[in-house]
Amino acid sequence: MNEIEREQRFGAHNYSPLPVVLSHAKGVWVWDVEGNRYLDMMSAYSAVSHGHAHPRLVAALTAQAQRLAVVSRAFYTDRLGAFLERLCDLTTLGGALPMNTGAEAVETAIKAARRWGYSVKRIPAERAEIIVADGNFHGRTTTIVGFSSELAYRADFGPFAPGFIRVPFGDIDAVRAAITPNTCAVLFETIQGEGGIVIPPDGFLRGLRQLCTEQNILMLLDEIQSGLGRTGRWFAYQHEGIVPDGIMLGKALGGGLLPVSAFVARHDVIDLFEPGSHGSTFGGNPLAATVALEALDVMADEDLPGRSAEMGEYLLSRLHAIHSPLIREVRGRGLWAGIEIDPARADAHDLSMRMLRRRVLAKETRSTVLRLAPPLVIERAEIDSCIGALKAVLAEAEGHR
Repeated sequence: MNEIEREQRFGAHNYSPLPVVLSHAKGVWVWDVEGNRYLDMMSAYSAVSHGHAHPRLVAALTAQAQRLAVVSRAFYTDRLGAFLERLCDLTTLGGALPMNTGAEAVETAIKAARRWGYSVKRIPAERAEIIVADGNFHGRTTTIVGFSSELAYRADFGPFAPGFIRVPFGDIDAVRAAITPNTCAVLFETIQGEGGIVIPPDGFLRGLRQLCTEQNILMLLDEIQSGLGRTGRWFAYQHEGIVPDGIMLGKALGGGLLPVSAFVARHDVIDLFEPGSHGSTFGGNPLAATVALEALDVMADEDLPGRSAEMGEYLLSRLHAIHSPLIREVRGRGLWAGIEIDPARADAHDLSMRMLRRRVLAKETRSTVLRLAPPLVIERAEIDSCIGALKAVLAEAEGHR
């Protein structure tokens, strides 16, 4: 029994992996069990933004694991405070609540928004509403999939929690029309990653910031994939010069080594949590705090946001220069690109398979978009390799029509 057969036999079939068995990695390169080398153009959906096995992160992980890894939040440690302080300095927000996965950070934001709505805005009990976007992806918990517009994410998992109002992404007039006296927050991704790297119109976030301020509503932004350098800034909302009331972070926060997430918000929001109101056995553990703090330091020391801006401009220029009848549109910001494929001419999953055969790891999303999100340490020559493979794959697919 090989590794693919073993995983398929003993594992739940909630993923459909590409047929490759990976064994080790370094930087932007990954090797399979047969010794073949692949260019990683996914970076685990931004979780490996620093590159695989970054030596500073591995050293920090190893050293801390030998000192103190996990203790309950029933005690203070000498590692968590510095991490939380750094998050607050970066975001210019007042306080942070550490968790593990991105979905947990979103769940934390939802709880915080509702409590703020009842405690501060005086919304009647059990009536708080949160405005979300069509095409959103914030995680896989039952609460979160309950307000997804993707039927496949919701099927057979109900009943779902009420209190969420969906509007078209990027439509400020639709947001305004959805606001009621019971609205406590808007919860949007700054850029929809799973939705296909969908970027809202210029000025949307500025307009949303102004609207939330006017209507006394919390502006909560999911920066789990888009944050920490992915779009060429530390946070994607910085492209419009605004500061939200709360943000959700994850993915790259763990340096590609551990699941680490956080909800960071204004003091008057985060301070509404009290002992017993929220928690996590592993959230904020010393090992995670150490790795996350080092991940932030490495990102600053190596200017990975600036590198993403520079290399992203190059990647997008190379993508826009490809003239293929299979491509409907190229969208992106920083080292994050979505290639919209004409479904009448090609299948995005088939293109992913063809890229795999050319030793490039990429994956489709929403069935029609080929997504590219490499580690932020990628070089021009490696981008050129990806582009060369993509051109060949598009030509192959066009020839097989």
